[in-house]
Amino acid sequence: MPADDRKCFPLPLTLDQLPEGQAATILDVEGDDAVAVRLLEMGLTDGELIRSLGAAPLGDPLEFEVRGYRLSLRIVEARRVLISIP
Repeated sequence: MPADDRKCFPLPLTLDQLPEGQAATILDVEGDDAVAVRLLEMGLTDGELIRSLGAAPLGDPLEFEVRGYRLSLRIVEARRVLISIP
C-alpha cells in the first residue's frame, strides 16, 4: 500500500505523556489490581476530562486537575491511565 493511502490511527497516550497545561480525555485505566481500583476511586474514569498542571522539581510526582480538584500521581501510576488528546 502506498504511503499516501495509509491512514494514521493515533495510539492512545498515557497520562505521563500529557504536556503541561494540556487537557485530555481519560479512555481507560489499565489493570484490575488494587492500584487500578484506587485510581478509579480517585475519579479517573472513562470520559472524564483531565489537565496536566506540572511536575515536582525532580519530575516525579506529576500534578493533574480532574473533577475540580488537584491530584498528584507517581509516573508509574500515571502510565496506567490511557488518554486521548482532542
